[in-house]
Amino acid sequence: MIVEDQAASTALLTDPAFHGAHGRVEVIETHISRVFLAGDRAWKMKRAVKLPYVDFSTPELRLAACDKEMELNARTTPELYVASHRITRETDGRLALDGSGHLVDGVVEMKRFRQSSLLDRMALAGKLTPALMSETAHMVARFHRDAPIDRMRGGSATMVGVLDINEAGFATSHVFSEAEMAPFNRAFRSALARHSNLLDRRSAAGRIRRCHGDLHLRNICLIAGAPRLFDCIEFSEELATIDVLYDLAFLLMDLWHRGFAAFATLVMNRYLDEADDDDGFLFLPFFMAVRASVRAHVTATQVEEGGEAAGLADEARSYFELARTLLEAHPPRLVAIAGLSGSGKTTVAEMLAAKIGAPPGARIVESDRIRKAIHGVPPETRLPADAYRPEMSETVYREMAARAGFILRQGGTAVADAVFERPSDRRGIEAQARESGVPFLGFWLDADAATLRQRVAARRGGPSDATVEIVQRQLERDTDYSGWVRIDAGRGPHAVVADMLAHVESHE
Repeated sequence: MIVEDQAASTALLTDPAFHGAHGRVEVIETHISRVFLAGDRAWKMKRAVKLPYVDFSTPELRLAACDKEMELNARTTPELYVASHRITRETDGRLALDGSGHLVDGVVEMKRFRQSSLLDRMALAGKLTPALMSETAHMVARFHRDAPIDRMRGGSATMVGVLDINEAGFATSHVFSEAEMAPFNRAFRSALARHSNLLDRRSAAGRIRRCHGDLHLRNICLIAGAPRLFDCIEFSEELATIDVLYDLAFLLMDLWHRGFAAFATLVMNRYLDEADDDDGFLFLPFFMAVRASVRAHVTATQVEEGGEAAGLADEARSYFELARTLLEAHPPRLVAIAGLSGSGKTTVAEMLAAKIGAPPGARIVESDRIRKAIHGVPPETRLPADAYRPEMSETVYREMAARAGFILRQGGTAVADAVFERPSDRRGIEAQARESGVPFLGFWLDADAATLRQRVAARRGGPSDATVEIVQRQLERDTDYSGWVRIDAGRGPHAVVADMLAHVESHE
């Protein structure tokens, strides 16, 4: 099918006079759209393309997609999206916006924001922070919680469709050889076969929803200092009605590919804490691998379309290699990190979790967060003293052990983070590893009293309710952590984690 020329519409939107502006209009192009930046506005036009997964070949289809884009993005960033407009050719031959003539194109008018507020730009500038990524995880979890459920789509059938598109996409490119692609495709089909029954159970449980579909760093921006989603997939219900963790996996894969493994681990843990979706932890490496494969074939296709061949081919191969790595098996293990308040358990746990287990890292099971969840309050909310009664602490530690055991039985790696003062609590977490048949390592972070008091006094925010007075009471109890590996926690966290990794590797 011959696609009509968009030259006139492009000329209109690149004309400064149309925008009432002086100087050149900036144009950003993707494989399916063009964005025109002028003044305080951004105008997004669909390219007249027809691909296996999108059809923008007629003005009517492009206008319908603009209308859909307005409707869907109102869920997350209504203040960015101003209107969907018709571009028409009037009787005198001129193009007009929302005229009465013949429809030529559609265009979405948006409020312009600084490109530096995009999370991909912030990543390049080294401006991502743990607080921002935690807030992003909670934002995505809330979005998924409210997204419409679709019980008609099977979990495994949805992923079969994605793998079919991937294989067809790779077949259009010469970046990868047939000898490379055959085992690559077999590995994905084999992984899907192993997961198919559980994926279908997730579908029955309502985990297939109308998601964002294109959830990577470039489609998250800061508005009034808070991370917000925009530019979701509007052109395909099939590509965007997916398992919520497959949606999240694009963000996790993007972070991992860019070298931000610790942030990927943090986002994963904070999301699962909020969404209560440990059932899907097992699938994250596979979902991330599929996302990497999608990026590999899309980038390889751009090479065939005449892009910067060398750079794009290298980028496609980097995603391809990441996908292969993500499909590799990682044996499960359990690591417990104990120590008095102020010993640095949580900081160390988050750093260690990014370095063990399959990407996006180990699932952290943290006593402070579980205690807050049991009481139905956010992690930063302080609890009264009676929330720390011995019987309540027993409940917390039983729940910790149960959650760690669940992760291990799925084949995942867990890091348990708690004071673990009582021998019974340590025995309980050790038993989960023994019963699951996986290796266990218990670490005791030891620091002098002055260091513990200083660290606790300096804390701001976070889930811990410990005070200097609580530290003093812990010191008076003289807890015996014999049988667990002692680590000098008076040093910086990087040195502590290096010691732990050496022990982990020696027990493999």
